[in-house]
This record gives sequence, C-alpha cells and structure tokens, in this order.
Amino acid sequence: MHSWVDGQPADSVPLKDRGLAYGDGLFETIAVRAGQPVLLDRHLQRLDEGCRRLALVADPVVIRSEVLAYAAALGDGVLKLILTRGDSLRGYGINPGAPVRRILQGNPPATYPHAHAVDGIRLFACATRLAEQPLLAGLKHLNRLEQVIARAEWQDAEHAEGLMLDMSGRVIEGVFSNLFLVRNGLLLTADLTRCGVAGVMRAEILAQADGLGLPVAVADIDLEQLQQADEVFVCNSVYGIWPVRGCAGMSWPVGPLTRKLQGIVRALLEI
Repeated sequence: MHSWVDGQPADSVPLKDRGLAYGDGLFETIAVRAGQPVLLDRHLQRLDEGCRRLALVADPVVIRSEVLAYAAALGDGVLKLILTRGDSLRGYGINPGAPVRRILQGNPPATYPHAHAVDGIRLFACATRLAEQPLLAGLKHLNRLEQVIARAEWQDAEHAEGLMLDMSGRVIEGVFSNLFLVRNGLLLTADLTRCGVAGVMRAEILAQADGLGLPVAVADIDLEQLQQADEVFVCNSVYGIWPVRGCAGMSWPVGPLTRKLQGIVRALLEI
C-alpha cells in the first residue's frame, strides 16, 4: 500500500524535512484490525500532548480523518503515523506557524512467536542507559537512537526484548515496550517523568486495572524491587502483553494477574 504525505499518495519527502534533519517530530505505531485503528483515541491523545510540548501546529480533525481513511484501506496491519515540522532553512530555528507534515505508512500485521504470549519471554539486560530529559519524557518523538543502540546489543533468539535503565540505575522500560511488576497484589510501573515513552497500552492497562479495582502505583523502580516481584510483564500497542520469565539472573513465574490482564488486552486488540 502506498504511503501518504499530507493526504496524498507519495513515496518520498523533501530533503529539507526537519524530521530527517533533526528528528523534529512525533510518531505513533497503530495496530489496525478489519480497517479499524486500535486504541485510536489514546494514540491521538498522546500525539496531541506531544504537539503541545513541541509547539507543532497540527489539525487533530484532519489527522483523525486521514488515519481512519488509511486504516480502512489497509484492512489489517500496522499503521505508522509520523508528524514532522516540515521543511526548514539551515539551522535549528523554527517557523512557529509552519504546519506539520503528515506521513502515513502501512505494513502487514506484525508477526511474533506465539510462545512469547503463552510461555513468556526473557529480557536482555541492556548496557545502554536512557538519558534523563524531562522536557521530552513520555513523548514518542522521532529521535530513538537510544533504542536503536540498545536493540543492537543482542541478536540471539533467547531474548525477545531488552530491559532499559536510566542513568541513575532506575528500571524504566523495554526497548520497544513498557514494563509492569506485580508485588503482593500491587500493580507497579515506572514513573516516566524523567525519561522513557508513555506507551498507549501502558495507559490502557492502568485504566483497566483501575476499573477492576486493582491497586496500582506509578513510581520509581530499582533492580531489587524487580528481582523481588511476584510477576513481571511487558506490553505495547501491537502485541499486547508478554509475560516475562527472566532477565540475567532473575526469574519469575507467569502469574494470574498477568494472565487476567492479557485476556482483557487480547480482546481489545482483536476488536
């Protein structure tokens, strides 16, 4: 399926695009089932927050309309929505009133081993650390070099994801997912106000847990807390939830709360 740029079929962007030059923009990776974008409202809420914080001028009505039209044409697959600040002159200075460039790309459905969801996965303990930058924390901005470097640390089939810490040694997230712990019935995920990506599925799981009356906390997590967890799982908006069985010398069972939330999330992704 052709990509769209500003609502029109296209296969390129200008060389002066600020997304290419500076990573000046945002993106969302959206699962599409039967022509419907999954968790679209949450994706667009995060995108709107990113536009506000980066001072990107975007029309949310146009973006929603284009995403819905593209998803309908895609049918089943993964849609990537990219917003950049458009073209620029030389240098870092921006034109505050310049409209964003909207890019839509479609790919076939993501395929992962069924065992990841059923039996759980192992995490690779990444040496790459996440830098702390509160101005960008939580955003899905275009500069993902930390994740690129971290993902290059392992090539084996034993590890399906990586574990990333920040510069102070706090447990933050996976390379392409968010991380949850269960300890004494409490569902815990990392505070992402210094670094990390505030995932759409993370937000949905927090909301679902709250609706079920489960105790939930968003707080700093250290390696000792991770090691002492009763259950651990990772999540994102494409594959849902994968239980985590181990990381380095640590190990955990696939627990009942992970399975409960996994069932809820699976139903959401299947529409």
